[in-house]
Amino acid sequence: MASTQTSRSSQFVQGQDALIPPWRDAGLRYFAYNFALRSRFGHRVQKVSIDAGFTCPNVDGTVAIGGCTFCDNRSFSPSRRVPRQGVSEQIKDGINRLKRRYKCDHFTAYFQPATNTYAPVSRLRPLYREALEHPQVVALAIGTRPDCVPDDVLDLLEEVGRDTFLSVEYGMQTIHNRSLDWMNRGHHHESFLDAVQRSRGRGFEICAHLILGLPGESREDMLASAQELARLNLDAIKIHNLYAVKNTKLAEQVEHGEVELMNRDDYIRTLVDILEILPPTMIVERISGEAPQDYFIGPSWCLDKPAVRRVLEAELNRRNSWQGKCFTPDSAKG
Repeated sequence: MASTQTSRSSQFVQGQDALIPPWRDAGLRYFAYNFALRSRFGHRVQKVSIDAGFTCPNVDGTVAIGGCTFCDNRSFSPSRRVPRQGVSEQIKDGINRLKRRYKCDHFTAYFQPATNTYAPVSRLRPLYREALEHPQVVALAIGTRPDCVPDDVLDLLEEVGRDTFLSVEYGMQTIHNRSLDWMNRGHHHESFLDAVQRSRGRGFEICAHLILGLPGESREDMLASAQELARLNLDAIKIHNLYAVKNTKLAEQVEHGEVELMNRDDYIRTLVDILEILPPTMIVERISGEAPQDYFIGPSWCLDKPAVRRVLEAELNRRNSWQGKCFTPDSAKG
């Protein structure tokens, strides 16, 4: 596959006064994930979730116990809400479900719940390879923590990335260590920086997760996290609001009035501020978060994803704004 740098540079065409990203030529105001997939593959690609049975080091006691404050993996991943099957069976069943909703014949196998590099290479390799054996799987996505990618695992990911398009998603969440401590993350931002540094140049896409609305974080704090991601100039980002699901510590904190979840207007305004400072080459894979109603507590507004998109577009239009409007190449140095 082409190197990350080559792929990113080819996302631009020469405009009258500057390099214009093709997503803007297509009438978009940010580099949306579906546009990026169609540009890369030439057709629609859907993610099918896989549960490989992993845990996390802040669950099993290696760095902490109890997991992240907001986390119940069943609420994040469809594969955790049914009895676990083998990788091939999960892909087959997932594709059958997705085909009832979408006209799609090509899929990304998404190792989603828990920490999907938290095992020896001897266990990881056959799981990843089994997913790639399905004829309709054209890419792989692996969600993990930045403190769970030793060099031999990165070597494996590089190997996989030579055979297919691979995205590795790191849960940065925030750059503020006090917030990482609040969520019982079990690592600090330095671990994320180390993982990114050791992942660069290995031929796979690097995606970061960012949470908005963490307790005690101001608008300036959230923008500082986004500015750090702009400086790092990663390939992709997933942005979502802090939301509460049942059977978590966060659910208890919300119930007792200890944590107030972000309202939609504040979220959208902050989201647009963040999009403005992100580089125009950074794919925006997600703009909000939600969970199934059986698990969900709040905020209720994020359950209506089409409405969130409409309000975001309205705010971008109102401000005549777009992703990268305030980004400069100098801000990506360092």
